[in-house]
Amino acid sequence: MSVIPVDRAGPDHLDVTRLVPWLAIATDSDGREHAVLSDGWRHIRIDVEAGSLVGSGQVLLEYRLTGIAGAQSATLALRRFLQLALHHRFAASLFPRDPRMARWLTLLRVSDALRAGASQREIGRVLFGDARVDLDWNERSESLRSRVRRLVGDARAMARGGYRFLLRKGGKPAGDLTRP
Repeated sequence: MSVIPVDRAGPDHLDVTRLVPWLAIATDSDGREHAVLSDGWRHIRIDVEAGSLVGSGQVLLEYRLTGIAGAQSATLALRRFLQLALHHRFAASLFPRDPRMARWLTLLRVSDALRAGASQREIGRVLFGDARVDLDWNERSESLRSRVRRLVGDARAMARGGYRFLLRKGGKPAGDLTRP
């Protein structure tokens, strides 16, 4: 993206000061700006190839799209940015919920419980309730105990560095952290 300062407001111009609540900017060693717009849950990354967002008022933005695959992902980011610029909010419909998030949060809870010294049975009680653990913990199939053991194993794998693979497309550590 290139940033061109302008003197007056216009329908194609952006008032950068309206983005300040969500804007964080870093400058690399070559002097190029990298901006992130975030509400804490959703993020839009902008790489400024020419010009500057810092200290800017009204600007005209030029976007660069190249190729088929590159344009496809860049178009989604652009749609997200335009929604924020026009309506001053992140559009939930443009940030679909990741179906793996519930499992990741469960693994974080299990990891915290393990660090606090909880037993697998105690973890099962918190996650599945006292009644279910009392009823199913010692049953022949041991399905509930096996489920908790898998959660404990995956939480430990994540704590050993598997968390680095969470946001990679198709990348997984030794334990499968994406299973439901």
